[in-house]
Amino acid sequence: MLNWSNQFNICCFLDNNDYQFGPNSYECLAGVGALDMVSASSGNALQQLKAFQARNSRWLFGHLCYDVKNEIEQLSSMHPDNISFPDLFFFAPQVVLLLNKKELAICSNHSLSAQQIFAAICSTEVNNETAVQNNIAVQSRFSKQEYIETIIKLQQHIHRGDCYEINFCQEFFAKHIILENPLQVYQSLGLASPTPFAAYYKIEDKYLLCASPERYLKKQGNRIISQPIKGTGKRDLLNTAADQEYKQALYESPKDRSENVMVVDLVRNDLSRICTEGTVNVEELFGIYSFPQVHQMISTITGELKPGIDFTGIARETFPMGSMTGAPKRKVMQLIEQYEKTRRGIFSGAVGYIQPSGDFDFNVVIRSILYNQTNRYLAYQVGSGITFYSNPEQEYEECLLKAEAIKKVLA
Repeated sequence: MLNWSNQFNICCFLDNNDYQFGPNSYECLAGVGALDMVSASSGNALQQLKAFQARNSRWLFGHLCYDVKNEIEQLSSMHPDNISFPDLFFFAPQVVLLLNKKELAICSNHSLSAQQIFAAICSTEVNNETAVQNNIAVQSRFSKQEYIETIIKLQQHIHRGDCYEINFCQEFFAKHIILENPLQVYQSLGLASPTPFAAYYKIEDKYLLCASPERYLKKQGNRIISQPIKGTGKRDLLNTAADQEYKQALYESPKDRSENVMVVDLVRNDLSRICTEGTVNVEELFGIYSFPQVHQMISTITGELKPGIDFTGIARETFPMGSMTGAPKRKVMQLIEQYEKTRRGIFSGAVGYIQPSGDFDFNVVIRSILYNQTNRYLAYQVGSGITFYSNPEQEYEECLLKAEAIKKVLA
């Protein structure tokens, strides 16, 4: 299914890797080829998406870059972006593939019928090799000392009362890189780090190879669901007792709990603007979920939407997601622009789908390899939530821990 989809210049393949992580409609879902598309820069991107939806009452796949914030909060992004995904891109696919445990459903607006597409999928040669170009020389925008000094400056902002928490990210990058088969890189990443919101996303020469464990938002009927991650702990897969201790330590960590409850309050505030009064609830607080490299603290917030609010209206009140900004949102986004060195682009953004009914599901783009085939530029970004009580050295180590699967794949 994925190998067949990869023949198209535009495709979006979403995989939950068999995680039962909240309400999942499908095991795998793919939008392939483009009947129609919208590509927009921040300024009136959401308005263009609204118009695009009005003329396309069918499945839509696509993304919002972090920099859509600029039209929501009248901010700016001046740093370089060598990956260069459009700030917003959505497409109406020629083919939609919906896979669950019992069946594969095929919705076709292609010249091929569903039966012909199924036959083509079955006959597509599958390359199971996962070896990729190795020894990629990755550089960092920050030396360790520069990173630590920056964290100290951010903590001074917190001490002055400018903000409570800030998500600070750094880029690791490599130039003059030729990935002969980005799909193999994605498959290697999936083997090293299977996650519930994985995505293989291609727009012409730009690739997102995503192993995200985090959901941004899901709409199901009039119910909206957000599952922010804040809090990361080590794992020890060779020692069950030690692994359980790490898990319990994360659950009891005052620092991680304070980070998590801050983002929960932020999400509750965001959802209260689009939900019926009294319906926003925290269904789970400080839930601990285990992934191959890390334990994560995840909370679940839900609400019942007010009538008549569409995806663009919801995005205006909730994007970017609080787990990737901090609080208060507008101020920390200004500080992010001041202290980070790279435009986030699709990192910290969201990839997902909108159904003809208006229901949707979008991830948070983290734990991802980004690649521009034309520029021959490869990058990944990692970050952590900074509070007054953060230890700068430990925050640096947390960034490296989050990037462990990516480093393994590239090296």
